[in-house]
Amino acid sequence: MKSMLRILLVSAAFGMGILPAAAEDGAKVTPVMSKDLQDYPGKEALMLSVEYEPGASSPSHRHDAHAFVYVLEGAIVMQVEGGEEVTVGPGETYYENPADIHLVSRNASTTDRAKFVVVLLKNKDVPAVMPLK
Repeated sequence: MKSMLRILLVSAAFGMGILPAAAEDGAKVTPVMSKDLQDYPGKEALMLSVEYEPGASSPSHRHDAHAFVYVLEGAIVMQVEGGEEVTVGPGETYYENPADIHLVSRNASTTDRAKFVVVLLKNKDVPAVMPLK
């Protein structure tokens, strides 16, 4: 099975051609926008739409980016190393700093899908997602 991690890496590698990607594990990641931040040389903003089918999740990873999450529908469970699991619902937000290790990211429901937007502020030409070693 493909993981969401692979999907995000593939999405970033396609240079933001707005190509949707679907995973066999129930995660779908669609690049929405990529923009160089002219006031911050070497930095870019990357926006992704993420949908988790019921019960879907992603493996532990890190972003090496400021990650801003906004939930559109359903609910997701998030946790970074050293933090508590939190459930984030529609209209709520979640933040990860560049040093965070993202331990848990999953749909809170086994019957309903979840949809959210992720905005990453990151170094240009650096992968959006990095697997844990």
